[in-house]
Amino acid sequence: MKIRFLLNLFIALWITTGLVAQNNQQSVKEKSDNDESYVLMDVSFVNDAVFMGRRDSIAAPYIFPSIGYFDKSGFYMDASASYLVGSEENRVDLFLGSLGYMSHAESINGGISATAYFFNEDSYNVKSSVVADISGFLSYDLKFLEVSLLASTFFNDGSSADIFTGVTLNHLFFSNDKQFLINPTIAIYAGSQHFYQEYYSTSRLGNRKSLGKGQSINESPTTVSTLVEIQDVSQFNILNVELSLPLQYYYKQYIFSLTPVLSIPQSSATITTEDMVISEELESTFYFSAGISYWFNTTAKK
Repeated sequence: MKIRFLLNLFIALWITTGLVAQNNQQSVKEKSDNDESYVLMDVSFVNDAVFMGRRDSIAAPYIFPSIGYFDKSGFYMDASASYLVGSEENRVDLFLGSLGYMSHAESINGGISATAYFFNEDSYNVKSSVVADISGFLSYDLKFLEVSLLASTFFNDGSSADIFTGVTLNHLFFSNDKQFLINPTIAIYAGSQHFYQEYYSTSRLGNRKSLGKGQSINESPTTVSTLVEIQDVSQFNILNVELSLPLQYYYKQYIFSLTPVLSIPQSSATITTEDMVISEELESTFYFSAGISYWFNTTAKK
């Protein structure tokens, strides 16, 4: 399994979750045989749930175990659960499952995936209205820089689908023994905001959301109307710019990872309720993920 193929697994899972680091399931370990299937297991922690630069006013830290099977043909399947910690509502907040396919060549790589989301009915994750997505990516290695184009359709419960596109620029730096890597990355995402409107409109959340500085609909305990509209919700705008610095260390079959991320949201929303019209004040968010992965081959050596 070549380095580039496994690195693009990161991109595929990146756009599936919408988070630069929350499923950091990649391996850049050199292998002598390209024709190998493998299983990858991971346990990670992320200190907040951020999607397209948006987050809830209350942090949503997750521990999320995952397991995936990646066939030598390029097909793969992956399953994950997210357990909400650090609040009074400790619970499994999300199950998700993905099926996908990736192809790789010397300089060009690509893939497509479909993911189903099963959120807890009490979830306050900003992405909690999403029920499924179909995502794809195409990347080209320019040697000094890798450029990736991403596109996704996210299907929302009770609302129209969102279409997102993105571009990422990154470059890998390896230690001499290739056990340690740094992968500075810049990403820009654009799309519509039906998911965000549905997030604010959901009745189970309406009484506890706030727009405060950046995300407050009402700073007082007054009940908020669940009839919420975002102006030009279907308009295609730049939503988020992310700067990240994935760090990984490889020891035998283990992968230790740490990814700090600075999310800089764009295109402030105008939110209308029955009682008021509010211009959202966006603020940058710093978050991080850390995890440990273990992989093993399932293809017998000849």
